[in-house]
Amino acid sequence: MPDFVDQVVLHVRAGDGGNGCASIHREKFKPLGGPDGGNGGRGGDVILEVDPNTATLLEYHRRPHRKADNGKQGQGSNRDGANGGDVVLTVPNGTVVKDADSGEVLVDLVGAGTRYVIAEGGHGGLGNAALASTKRKAPGFALLGEPGDGLDVMLELKSVADVALVGFPSAGKSSLIAALSAARPKIADYPFTTLIPNLGVVTAGETIFTVADVPGLIPGASQGKGLGHEFLRHVERCDMLVHVIDCATLEPGRDPITDYEVIEAELAAYGKLEDRPRMVVLNKADVPDARELAEMVRAEFEDKGLRVFVISAATHDGLRELTFAMGEWVAAARAQKPIEEPTRLVIRPKQLGETGFSVRKVSENQFQVTGEKPERWIRQTDFTNDEAVGYLADRLERLGVEEALAKAGAATGAEVIIGSMEGGYIFDWQPTLSAESARQGPRGSDSRFA
Repeated sequence: MPDFVDQVVLHVRAGDGGNGCASIHREKFKPLGGPDGGNGGRGGDVILEVDPNTATLLEYHRRPHRKADNGKQGQGSNRDGANGGDVVLTVPNGTVVKDADSGEVLVDLVGAGTRYVIAEGGHGGLGNAALASTKRKAPGFALLGEPGDGLDVMLELKSVADVALVGFPSAGKSSLIAALSAARPKIADYPFTTLIPNLGVVTAGETIFTVADVPGLIPGASQGKGLGHEFLRHVERCDMLVHVIDCATLEPGRDPITDYEVIEAELAAYGKLEDRPRMVVLNKADVPDARELAEMVRAEFEDKGLRVFVISAATHDGLRELTFAMGEWVAAARAQKPIEEPTRLVIRPKQLGETGFSVRKVSENQFQVTGEKPERWIRQTDFTNDEAVGYLADRLERLGVEEALAKAGAATGAEVIIGSMEGGYIFDWQPTLSAESARQGPRGSDSRFA
């Protein structure tokens, strides 16, 4: 089992709404007590919340399925069902939420305390007390609760750090972050020792900043070679890039200038990093030949407009100057940046037509009705209760669905689908009388179905 996860698919399911209750008040000497069925409770939401104390998505790699509680059913004596409990999932700062199927970015969560409802709980069904009217004084039915949202989302972590250390494997990035901070990454004398990004907190006078070690950059990393393609996204939120260059390497074809140009080419291929300021750190100056090489190429880097530091992470030579230089730049960058605020979530209501539904002629004898209201009413209807079905017919008529079907050319007996073609509700259309002209019968029945 890994100890660091920065990308995971999460399967979430909000709670279903509780069903309404169909109940009649019964009390001695009060034969006409009236309806007293309570409403069902609302299903719980699934909420993502940014927590500064959360640093990885490992918990969701281990348990990728999360579900909120269902709402409770309403009861007699006008007692509403309890709402289902919400499920709050904490995520690290800088988590991007995408639709797992389409890849569409749903929200970018930045700022401690930012919340986003990723799956909304279903509404509870109305009890018969709420459905009573002058035309239907004692309804013998209640509405069903609506199912909660269910979807798959991809959580992608982009580390939020001030400075990113980039360079070839074994260039000394892990040694440098260990020397600058209290972080203790794995360090060894072979490539790809670091398999996960490391974060370290560095203090330079009164300035405290974070440094990220981005592992695995080699030629072709932006196209999927090595590990760089997995971790280049961690550089996106860093305000400054520090090239850590190995001046003691004995590999053929490697030299400080070439290493710098190769890494720059990979950063350019990845994109979105052109505006980041750069700094060059020539490492392993404790090796005599390496220090001599560093002094030789220093002027060439400075001609490119880069600030250069010759250091040794092993002996800590030159680290004080480097630390304060980074701290000075970070302080200046922070002074120019606006105060980071939690992500502002914009709620955009779904656009509906004037009637809130549409009728489409699928074939000569088949029609499809789509729209938020008709599809929602279908989910709320108990089709084992004739009175509930009659109430649905009245709602559709008042909305104008029957009139629209007639204008579209539907005849008696035509097949009508409400909802999607695959999972919608199918019935044979029979234009009915409205509730006002229907005869009242026993509770739970409707004279139009006789």
